[in-house]
Amino acid sequence: MYTTLFRHYLLKSFRSPGYHKNLIVNILVGISALYLLAILVMTGFMLPRILQELAPHSDAAVTFNGIMIYATIFLLIIRYLMQPLNRLNLECYQVLPVKRSVLVNYLILKPLFNPTNYILLCLAIPFAITGVAPTYGTAGAFRFVLIVVFLIWNNTLLAPLMKRKYNNIIFGSIALLVLGGGLAALEYFRLFSLFTLSQQLFGFLAEAPFAWIAALLPCALSVALNKLFFARNYYPESFEKQSNQREATSQRFTFMERFGKIGELISLEIRLVLRHKRTKSTFYMAFFFLFYGLIFYPNPVYNQNSGWLFFVAIFVTGTGMLMFGQWIINWDGAHFDFLMSRDIDTLTYIRGNYYLMLALCVASFIATTPYFLFGRQIILYHLVAFVYNAGVNIYVYLFGATLNTKRLDLSRSSSMNMQGVSYKNFLVMIPLLVIPITLITLFGLFSATHIALIIIVLLGLAGILFREPLLKVIERQFLRRKYVLCAGFRKRE
Repeated sequence: MYTTLFRHYLLKSFRSPGYHKNLIVNILVGISALYLLAILVMTGFMLPRILQELAPHSDAAVTFNGIMIYATIFLLIIRYLMQPLNRLNLECYQVLPVKRSVLVNYLILKPLFNPTNYILLCLAIPFAITGVAPTYGTAGAFRFVLIVVFLIWNNTLLAPLMKRKYNNIIFGSIALLVLGGGLAALEYFRLFSLFTLSQQLFGFLAEAPFAWIAALLPCALSVALNKLFFARNYYPESFEKQSNQREATSQRFTFMERFGKIGELISLEIRLVLRHKRTKSTFYMAFFFLFYGLIFYPNPVYNQNSGWLFFVAIFVTGTGMLMFGQWIINWDGAHFDFLMSRDIDTLTYIRGNYYLMLALCVASFIATTPYFLFGRQIILYHLVAFVYNAGVNIYVYLFGATLNTKRLDLSRSSSMNMQGVSYKNFLVMIPLLVIPITLITLFGLFSATHIALIIIVLLGLAGILFREPLLKVIERQFLRRKYVLCAGFRKRE
């Protein structure tokens, strides 16, 4: 029966109309995945040397054992945000002679067969060869890989359970961050050393011949908790009741109505974001991407490279616009015919989307002002990037949004979800990032980065000054594409 269920899943994927239409997108995603795998493999081979530099008085394998629990918590947060829920159309199988336990086991265990869950092994296996084997031997390296596999299983089983039980992603993510931060604070003030406990625990599991079997206990506990959850919430109406009650309560942003139809359109867009799963998860991801600069700005490898600095500046100062902009029209796909039949001027519709994206851009810029503490250079890059986002990128996104005719399913999460994505979404990135970064890199070769920044600022200021003509151009493009968009949004993938 499990073979039949997996066969049904594969047939559903290959027979989907969007599978062949998204062939170019799948190829691009595959190339990106191969690039990521190559980086992980190289990092795995270099990791012993990196750990030796960070902790010269300790063995690389012992140091890695110390951070295993912290890494597990961090990866659990990533999975909680990114891993989509496994779903099954229960109504189709409940009328057939299929045991309920089979369907529940399929729902629980299916994510374990997803190859993307094991990407981390591209880092763990090279490190086991170069870092663990010299300390614990070949058998110890093999046990280390098995332990990593079991930890992946535990996180893969635990993250969907947390999503189903605690539907508020932002609350769950903050709770996990508080847990990890609290443990790190205890470590810093030497009140409790989780690092030492992790060293002893995973060192014992890798060294003792049969102790690694104990790493299966968290997996068994996660399976039991999942079974308990489905035993209480097997039928869809039992665990969708609360979400339906939440959807029934609508919020009205009456203060926006004073701005006329533009304010009403913005109010509708805000309510759309807060009501649907895909838009809400995109909003949460945009919030976490605001911390993207912490990876690059303190790092001397990147903070001396003007191209990297400006890339990060564009990304963090326009996170809200960058995450929402390319879907600004597609999100209206479910009720696009209704909007087009209302007494709404086309330019008013374009202006509403423009002001919403501008507000997101301003909010992102204000939220990233703490990065100014990293120095005057960061202040300069952020100001230039903000002007470029507000004067160039915002029009590129509005124009590009008219080209994508794929309707988005807002009931599904945006994490690891390529539904509605086309190659046009990747082409839009060229003027957004490639052109300004190429300018800065080229002028930087001649120690003239300031000239590139002046050119970028002038482009942004020109876009702000000539806002009305540019919006007129987008209006004419929208009118040319309106009926194509209507036809495309009526189709379901």
